[in-house]
Amino acid sequence: MLERYFKLAEHGTTVKVELLAGLTTFLTMAYIIFVNPMIMSKAGMDQGAAFVATCLGAALASALMGLWAKYPVALAPGMGLNAYFTYGVVLGMGHTWQVGLGAVFLSGVIFLIISVLPIREKIVNAIPMSQKMAIGAGIGLFLAIIALQNAGLVVAHPATIVTLGKIGTPTALLACLGFVLIMALDYRKVPGAIMIAILAITVIGIAMGLAKFNGIFSAPPSLAPTFLQMDIMGALSVGLISIVFAFFMVDLFDNTGTLISIAPRAGMMDSEGRLKRIGPAFITDSLATMVGAALGTSTVTSYIESAAGIRAGGRTGLTAVVVAVLFLLSIFIAPLATSIPAFATAPALFFVACVMCSSLVKIDWEDVTEYAPAVVTMVAMPLTFSIATGIALGFIAYVVGKILSGRAKDVHPVMGILAILFVIKLAVA
Repeated sequence: MLERYFKLAEHGTTVKVELLAGLTTFLTMAYIIFVNPMIMSKAGMDQGAAFVATCLGAALASALMGLWAKYPVALAPGMGLNAYFTYGVVLGMGHTWQVGLGAVFLSGVIFLIISVLPIREKIVNAIPMSQKMAIGAGIGLFLAIIALQNAGLVVAHPATIVTLGKIGTPTALLACLGFVLIMALDYRKVPGAIMIAILAITVIGIAMGLAKFNGIFSAPPSLAPTFLQMDIMGALSVGLISIVFAFFMVDLFDNTGTLISIAPRAGMMDSEGRLKRIGPAFITDSLATMVGAALGTSTVTSYIESAAGIRAGGRTGLTAVVVAVLFLLSIFIAPLATSIPAFATAPALFFVACVMCSSLVKIDWEDVTEYAPAVVTMVAMPLTFSIATGIALGFIAYVVGKILSGRAKDVHPVMGILAILFVIKLAVA
């Protein structure tokens, strides 16, 4: 049955290889099970419900990607967007988490519409490469400062805004140890490097009395505190237009970039370099975001960690289905998830930040009209604690810079329109 449905032989793979690939992908991205609920809980959400929402959202989305689009790509709540949801939208702007979920849901609706209509590629092509890469790097820096705060390595200061914390404390030292452990394991290409480091630091922390062990297995927590709690009407208010747009834009670029980057190795491109079955893949991503919001988590998107499973031989949707099953089984380890302290997840956040900043190499550092606006975008995100503001300032700087440099023809009309809208939004804010 599996052979007929997924056409394993045609793709040069077997059930055994696909199972191993699925396990590999799961191990590389399983850290989200521990990290996402912790971030969501800081927004005031029930951590147990957020844990179940994370697992179910990843399971349902990955299963749909595997069974319908038949891509060896797994999905889960996206890093960066979950931090923006909590620290930017809820804690920073003062909106309720219910309104935040409503904004996430609406971004999924927009993504669904442009995925069904032939306008997705036009939007993607309208944004210059420098800004696409800067958005990824900016989110990385946004994650980095949150990670340093959680580890106690960066603290507030009345004169300098931020300063070095007490680096000699046990929790700060354990966070540093966790980061270098992830770095070493990743260099050695150990599957699940991030998850291994999180668990190792947690065990050490528990042994030192710095964290409490709550057990490993139990019945799943109730999903009721977050299920269908999204406030769509609240998110439709004028003040949240930029927030919805930020969620949408980042999800669009994240999903597109992930699929394009892993497509060649997975045999997902045709002879003309176009992605096969791209329609179902994009629709799956948009539906995943909507379902995730309904369950009670931030934007669900494709994970670049899927590349690990593809390197292990994954070539069909069976790989994603295996990941889905493993995420589903993970709902029974809620006690372990609640045992993970912030100083154990901080290294994971910072390492993901490092990976996201690697996109900077694709920026043209010889053209000031490209790299200067890109720097504006990525620096503004962490310093304003807002992905939306970073995108807005970067887009405005890009368009105005190009026009004043006599290169107005390089500006796509869509970019010009977006810049004008951002100027209006910032003026009335």
